[in-house]
Amino acid sequence: MSQRSDLARRRATLENAWSRWVPRMRDAGPAPQAAEALRDEVAQSWKRSLTSVDPGRDSAPGADGGSVHRRWAASPLRGPVDDLADELHSIADDAGFVIAVTDESGTILWTQGGATMRRRAERVNFAPGGRWEEQAMGTNALSLALRTGRPHAVFSAEHLVTALHGWVCYCAPVHAPDGRVLGVLDLSTTWDRSHPLAMATVRSLASAVEARLGAGPLPPAAGPRGTVRVRCLGAGQAERDGRPLSVRPRQLEILALLALEPDGFSPDRLRASLYGDRAVTASTFKAEISHLRRTLAGGITTRRYALTAPVSCDAAEAVRALGAGDVDRALRLYRGPLLPGSEAPGIAEWRTQLEVAVREAVLASARPEHALRYGRRAPYDAAVHEHALRLLDPADARRALAAGRLTAALRD
Repeated sequence: MSQRSDLARRRATLENAWSRWVPRMRDAGPAPQAAEALRDEVAQSWKRSLTSVDPGRDSAPGADGGSVHRRWAASPLRGPVDDLADELHSIADDAGFVIAVTDESGTILWTQGGATMRRRAERVNFAPGGRWEEQAMGTNALSLALRTGRPHAVFSAEHLVTALHGWVCYCAPVHAPDGRVLGVLDLSTTWDRSHPLAMATVRSLASAVEARLGAGPLPPAAGPRGTVRVRCLGAGQAERDGRPLSVRPRQLEILALLALEPDGFSPDRLRASLYGDRAVTASTFKAEISHLRRTLAGGITTRRYALTAPVSCDAAEAVRALGAGDVDRALRLYRGPLLPGSEAPGIAEWRTQLEVAVREAVLASARPEHALRYGRRAPYDAAVHEHALRLLDPADARRALAAGRLTAALRD
């Protein structure tokens, strides 16, 4: 059976449960207990909501527009959301979602989405100023996330209000550094576009907002918070807070490339940098990006791949050191070639650039210790050993070391 057929069947089952139970509950009847088709948290929310919400209402009540504008301008969520605007816009466009951010009361302060989906959303006032707390709009993912402080999804007829039965909504709360819920981030779309990865996406986006606030726990899959450290000169490993990260070699290549080019890559260019002319499916490429994005708690933009999570990379630091003329630091960082086992074209290109740049910086340096240090890693590079000998004082004992290396290089 197709996914759409499964979703249609689920929707029909929930519509049946709604039509049997909501009228009874409006008449002060009991909420269903352990009904097969209905989650208990949804049934209990229906019962609470029916004291203040008419299931037949056609849209959410609204707040004053000027007040909403002022609240968004002053909201601590505005800066982080602005930082992620490109990624949010891409998700909305690519997946056909409307994305919303609320304040702590459940009033929507900001939305993003394509024109068609936004028009649909505006019909039910899923727009700035719309009030979506449980007392105003009944059972929905926003109200459940605000009530519990946890992520929630609400599908079709799980919504109390019938005007929302054509929707599915995924929400995650955004926490302040002190643990308070500042608001909720919501992804909403039509019921037939329901997707199991949407919840992981909204959790990652909420964590990315929290990261910019310095707040809140990461979702379990993301691991402990902190700067990711990538070592890719002479080796290949990644860690966060001293703990190894579970990333495959291909994902290390992606991390290295994104760290080395902070302006980012178009999808086609990144794919070519990783695979060259190899016949690799788009789904394989996207799966690598998705896995890495989950590891970084959403720290990679989507329309143009670039890092938004804090990532420290020895190769990128070496490039910056060379640009600043700090040969000492560049040599401390340069423990060997960039990801020496990688055959990715983009990595190979950067590997050559770094090797040449470090060598040229050593040959241009007037400090013999630079040539001696680099010479340990380049035993066959006669020019480097000759440079060391030219710089060393005749009485310097290190001349013997440089001379021995030069002899060995010339013999080979």
